[in-house]
Amino acid sequence: MTYRVLTVCTGNICRSPLAEHALRAAARDAGLEDRVEVASAGTTGWEEGNPVDPRAGALLARHGLDASAHRARAIDAQELAEADLVLALDHDHVEPLRRLGGAGLAGRLHMVRDFAPAPVEDTGIRDPWYGDESDFETAWEQIQESVPGILDRIREDLGVRGGR
Repeated sequence: MTYRVLTVCTGNICRSPLAEHALRAAARDAGLEDRVEVASAGTTGWEEGNPVDPRAGALLARHGLDASAHRARAIDAQELAEADLVLALDHDHVEPLRRLGGAGLAGRLHMVRDFAPAPVEDTGIRDPWYGDESDFETAWEQIQESVPGILDRIREDLGVRGGR
């Protein structure tokens, strides 16, 4: 069984690729790469076909992750229906996902920061596109703090105990 994780932001060039690559690396490091597939998409087609934002690409490269093959794309209903876990990066992504996925998303749609180690006041991760490199670092840190909790959810859903 392949467990499918889908990270979603607006244009699929900043936040969702950051989350995609962070989760893919974490799944690999946890020995789950053969059971977990991670992808990303946008709620819009505004950036369709564009590469990852250069600032996001540089940040990922600093962490040893290569996003050079990434091309932005919009989510489609079939992919959403097939995802086991759908992770929205900000609050404005939730309603478009609900419209597209309907009632079938119940229990599968969450905010990335729902998985932070302690409850956070605001579960949204703001779009760093409007800022500078420090905004990308903030988004990365917010994603990274949630990765262990997301991995715990994946392990639970897969029935995997312990670290593997």
